[in-house]
Amino acid sequence: MSLAIVHSRALLGIEAPSVTVEVHLSNGLPGLSIVGMPETAVKESKDRVRSALLNARFEYPMRRITVNLAPADLPKEGGRYDLAIALGILCASGQIPQNALDQYEVIGELALSGELRAVPGALPVAIQAAAAGRAVLLPMACADEAALVSNARVIGAPHLLQVCAHLLGHSLIEPTVSPCLPGVEFDLDLAEVKGQFQAKRALEVAAAGGHSLLMVGPPGTGKTMLASRLPGLLPPLTLLEHLDVASIRSVASQPAGLVLSQQRPFRQPHHTVSGVALVGGGSVPRPGEISLANHGVLFLDELTEFDRKVLEVLRQPMESGQICISRARAQVTFPARFQLIAAMNPCPCGYYGDPRGRCRCSPDVVRRYQSKISGPLLDRLDLHIEVAALAEGELTADAVSVETSAQVRLRVQQARQRQQQRRGKLNSQLSGREVEQDCQLNQDDRLMMEQALNRLGLSARAYHRVLRVARTLADLADADLVQRPQLLESLSYRKLDRALLH
Repeated sequence: MSLAIVHSRALLGIEAPSVTVEVHLSNGLPGLSIVGMPETAVKESKDRVRSALLNARFEYPMRRITVNLAPADLPKEGGRYDLAIALGILCASGQIPQNALDQYEVIGELALSGELRAVPGALPVAIQAAAAGRAVLLPMACADEAALVSNARVIGAPHLLQVCAHLLGHSLIEPTVSPCLPGVEFDLDLAEVKGQFQAKRALEVAAAGGHSLLMVGPPGTGKTMLASRLPGLLPPLTLLEHLDVASIRSVASQPAGLVLSQQRPFRQPHHTVSGVALVGGGSVPRPGEISLANHGVLFLDELTEFDRKVLEVLRQPMESGQICISRARAQVTFPARFQLIAAMNPCPCGYYGDPRGRCRCSPDVVRRYQSKISGPLLDRLDLHIEVAALAEGELTADAVSVETSAQVRLRVQQARQRQQQRRGKLNSQLSGREVEQDCQLNQDDRLMMEQALNRLGLSARAYHRVLRVARTLADLADADLVQRPQLLESLSYRKLDRALLH
């Protein structure tokens, strides 16, 4: 048979659309041509495939070889089709039977020696292949990652020879079993932070409801220490969340150990980051920092040092939980359900409002500095707190009855369980109608909220964010109804709105 068909998968965002590799041998001058919208790396696969087949001692047909990657309108990139093309040539030349390939989907890059090299996106391929009822044939380096999909049959091989021996039935390869995932370890503990009890409380509230948090304070007050300890307050990833996180890491070509890790993401990009690096993009769209922080924490330190245009691109993903990237060749959507934690100084020197009078910034300089954060972005941050310098004696005082991250994490887990049982999602994701139904304020509390909103100059969006935080405070207190103490505490986390905007 001079025609062979091999099933493979492309990579488009975190999706893995099906690609059919058709190989035809015909009479004519010997050569190999690849059609089907291949980019440069795919076109170069003809040389890798030829050398790999020859070095593995297979017969390379001296005929006209045409390889079609269907569908033709789907962009193909990378070396992920090398193995499929090589197996298609062997099948079309009669060295491998066609029925041996029908039950597999094949991805993998070939070295000139015939060894198989890892390719990005093995996990999305395994998910789609399992849904299609086929096994996955891929490099050994990707096998553990693909085996995270419990219903997938994963065959990992180190070399082209082992792949062919398996397909011919000479030496079968055992399917890769789901790997034993490493446990979650927290090296940073909240008890290490001296003082800052209000900031610790706000951090607990943010962890319990998945709320965004802005910390404002002079240098050296512990803002970065607090933010870095937030992952230790969050519960472990669920199975579905772990697959989402692992898929993003797989597409981003992160190390296999990190792909398998059950640690929640904690991303801390430098303030020189570009908009494309932050939200994703490129001619071939790749995930950015907000997608790599999916189901985890995105920490922006020195918030006012970021380019304002870069920060503005966060507004839409913070509301929708995803980012849609449109390019001429493709349109892809990446998940971006991240928890934003930001830290900034109150002025360029950092000591505005210091009782010791260390600030030398003029009011105009302070106003220009704080105006780098736009009102719409500030409005989308649920909690705003001031992290003041430690009082005299707090730094050297012995810790007394300081709670550890494990103790706080237990309360956070219980609060999140209440939210899941009530709505099936965190309070930060509630719609305006849902949060009003869950809060059910009485007439006196409604009047108090109206007065507070007018006094603080808060928007309708900020009002709903105050209610979401109040609902989280009630969940932490194991209360069914939101009462005035929760509303007042929630309002206290918006006092910086007016100071920063005016």
